[in-house]
Amino acid sequence: MGRAGRPLAAAVGILAALATEGAHRHAHGQSQTLPPIVVTAPSPLMIAATAIPSGGLIVVEDAFAPVTVLPEDEIQRITAKTIGGLLAEKPGLSASTFAPGASRPVIRGLDNFRVRIQENGVGVHDLSDFGEDHAVAIDPLAAQKVEVVRGPATLRYGSQAIGGVVDVGNNRIPAMLPQRGIAFVGKSALTSVDRGHESAALLDAGGRNVALHVDAFERRAGDYAIPPGGRQANSGVNSRGHSVGASLVFDQGFVGASVTRLLSRYGIPGEEAAANGNNIDLDQTRLQAKGEYRPDAQAIAAVRFWFGATQYQHDERGTEDGVTGILSTFRNRQQEGRVEIGHAPLASPLGMWSGALGVQAGRQRIATQGEAEEFLLPAHSNSVAAYLFEELQLTETLKFQAAGRIESAKVDGTTGIFPGDYVYAGADPGLEARSRAFKPMSVSAGFLQRLPQGVVASLTGQYVERAPTAPELFSKGAHHASATFEIGNPDLGKEKARTVEFGLRRARGDWRFDASAYYAKYSGFIYKALTGNTCGHEFADCVAGAGEELTQVVYAQRDAAFRGIEIATQLDLFALGNGAFGVEGQYDIVRATFADGSNVPRITPQRLGGGVFWRNENWLAKVGLLHAFAQNRVGDNETPTAGYDNLKAELSYARRYRPAGFGPQELVLGISANNLLNDDMRNHVSFNKNEVLLPGRSIKGFATLRF
Repeated sequence: MGRAGRPLAAAVGILAALATEGAHRHAHGQSQTLPPIVVTAPSPLMIAATAIPSGGLIVVEDAFAPVTVLPEDEIQRITAKTIGGLLAEKPGLSASTFAPGASRPVIRGLDNFRVRIQENGVGVHDLSDFGEDHAVAIDPLAAQKVEVVRGPATLRYGSQAIGGVVDVGNNRIPAMLPQRGIAFVGKSALTSVDRGHESAALLDAGGRNVALHVDAFERRAGDYAIPPGGRQANSGVNSRGHSVGASLVFDQGFVGASVTRLLSRYGIPGEEAAANGNNIDLDQTRLQAKGEYRPDAQAIAAVRFWFGATQYQHDERGTEDGVTGILSTFRNRQQEGRVEIGHAPLASPLGMWSGALGVQAGRQRIATQGEAEEFLLPAHSNSVAAYLFEELQLTETLKFQAAGRIESAKVDGTTGIFPGDYVYAGADPGLEARSRAFKPMSVSAGFLQRLPQGVVASLTGQYVERAPTAPELFSKGAHHASATFEIGNPDLGKEKARTVEFGLRRARGDWRFDASAYYAKYSGFIYKALTGNTCGHEFADCVAGAGEELTQVVYAQRDAAFRGIEIATQLDLFALGNGAFGVEGQYDIVRATFADGSNVPRITPQRLGGGVFWRNENWLAKVGLLHAFAQNRVGDNETPTAGYDNLKAELSYARRYRPAGFGPQELVLGISANNLLNDDMRNHVSFNKNEVLLPGRSIKGFATLRF
């Protein structure tokens, strides 16, 4: 594996060696039992994660590949305003951090078209994968749980999930009736770094066979503070949204639907973007439906379906040539449907089989107007796929899982015809209509072995193919909000990845941990290559080297290898007062190189962190430090990024009530802090990291009341 592989193997080996020793430690910490957290994304077969008190490390022990789970209480404690920001500091995860209103998750150095973001199993259907300045069209205030899945289970969702799946869970389509007939949650928070405030209200009600859900939220924030005492210009966010959903619940399942509206307006930081007042005005309406039916039949255990349809539009506003207004408009009309049949467990000489067969279809229509037509002309995409998951219980302690997917994808659009050096040669590039068809095929297999003392080991392998998308094929010009001039390649082939991964995890006891080591070899890895050229608004302005305002980016394809490790651990040391005192730590590294040994650009730096905590039935107190090392392994025409230290702390109090009828159930009050050292923090993954600092010292006060 090279230099990155040696610490990878050593770290996992040490963890394995210590597992048995740690398991024999006396249980000093205070034992607490909570309801399990149901993890819905990893498999068609529902998996329950062992839940521990607030602030504890959640480990999904029955998953064949790593699953990161953020419960609702942790979501509220984090100061982030985006789904990417929620996950940015978890092992193996980072974010694009292009703007406080637009930050997309990055998984193991993979971003955009390789990371699928969905809500309750249905794609979010925005255009956040088209450009770093485009927002993910779901606000963390609407999230009651976030799960990140890597590995074989992502075959369930499509080849565009080759890097992983981020699933945002909530109760917008109720699957059951509220226990007391009605439930209400109100939450609010204030943030110091941007003089921001946020609030949300959620209501669930039900009677007889009908369950209803209503929620609404709003957030407002100004330009955030940066070290040593300034403000990051044009970094404000103003968003709001609401949703209404209903389900018919019956003995053998449920069927329901919801309608959600999101409105968001946010600024784009950066020297020229701030000078021109560039901002994005987003408006999305999304219809979702899902259901489950468990027939009284010998062969079929359950039939499930998911459906989503979206109308999305965002306007990119700013000032150009002294005129202020709408510069570009992007529209997206997208539909997706998936049906899954789970068969009843089948006995065989090898063991008990369980699994699911599914079909999925999708349709996307992208339209552009104004300067956006320079970037991408209208494009259409269609796909249809079938997949199969099977799980075999070989022994009481050993499981085997296999999955396969075959897909047909077609992309139609218009490409530009550019000279080989991508510099203006005296004539505007011609246009050509192109249609590409692909048939990605993917397979995976894995073993899950239960070891003594509650340790679980997993070994998985997968081969995944991904079809290129419309922007990768047909981009042809200026994208002003991200300050790039992007050129697609209509001749791109399928991207192919072969991955092997080993994991060790322990969900119970005083010492809990989740560790993974992986190696992925890509054939035809598609990436944004910096040419070193710069451009103005037109291709006629493109010149070799610096001089123009836009960075020229060309979609290219090369063989590459990714390898890395991810470790999260938590240890309850001893009882202190009426609670438990402990330590926690994390480490992650991803090393990505092309076949010639050069570096893949914009890869997350190595990170090491740790801290201490104390918790009891009501209180949680934590202090931790995350160190991001300098990233000097850079791609062509990419600059290195200095390391930083992020000191964080939090204190929260939860009071639980036992109402006789409808009344308060829980009150949570807390305060959390980020970047207490007020360090200069730049994200190497971000395209605008040289111009934009991450927020300085920030304090968040929050409250939640449940009825």
